[in-house]
Amino acid sequence: MAPDPAHNSNSIAVEGIDAGYGLVRVLDDVSLKVGSGETVALLGTNGNGKSTLMRCIVGWVRPSKGRIVAEIDGQRHDLTKLSTVEIVDLGIALVPEGRRLFPRQTVEENLLLGASRPKARAHIKTNLDFCFETFPRLAERRHQLAGSMSGGEQQMLALARALMTNPRILLVDEPSVGLSPLLVGRTIDAIKTLKEHFKLTVLMAEQNFTQALRIADRGYVIVHGRIEFEGNSADELNNNDLIRQFYLGV
Repeated sequence: MAPDPAHNSNSIAVEGIDAGYGLVRVLDDVSLKVGSGETVALLGTNGNGKSTLMRCIVGWVRPSKGRIVAEIDGQRHDLTKLSTVEIVDLGIALVPEGRRLFPRQTVEENLLLGASRPKARAHIKTNLDFCFETFPRLAERRHQLAGSMSGGEQQMLALARALMTNPRILLVDEPSVGLSPLLVGRTIDAIKTLKEHFKLTVLMAEQNFTQALRIADRGYVIVHGRIEFEGNSADELNNNDLIRQFYLGV
């Protein structure tokens, strides 16, 4: 698919977010930015709030304080005031942790369900062809039930389904969970391929620092629900003493 020339200035700014579940606060004054065309990594170990932030962006969790502003094709939208359906319709797609496929539907049916937003319907054939070209295993198994595939194949399907929405901004939550080291590398490479082809803006939450930093332009480290470090490049993150000690085992 030739990228739409209208795809411009697609960014997200998280501004002073507090959020949690009931009386439990998970995020504390979190702010970060993902500029147009960037791949930004949100780095941290399990239980530090990465997935909660992703859920706030797509409207699954409502912040108690702060704003989340998405600029889509030059127009600004406060996502905290929109429903999840409205957020998806803007062109923001999430690949959730755990993949959340429809296990009793086929590969192709899962992909077609991803194309349900109105602006994606005109691109179904070209996007489907591209997904099958990028992930040949999905083409081979297009009539197989999603729940019967391996973890790596399901992760590829989850990525492809998100691309079927014809997004401007792609959120990827913990793509390495449950995968072998080899499959983690392939998954990260696939995210880079999709990002470049569709001219996407990408926010990726990941605990595998080494793999995430292979494709990230820059990143943030979240610890106990707070942003503790912002690296303006992958090298800056790699060379930070705290990160090397606590996350990279150096």
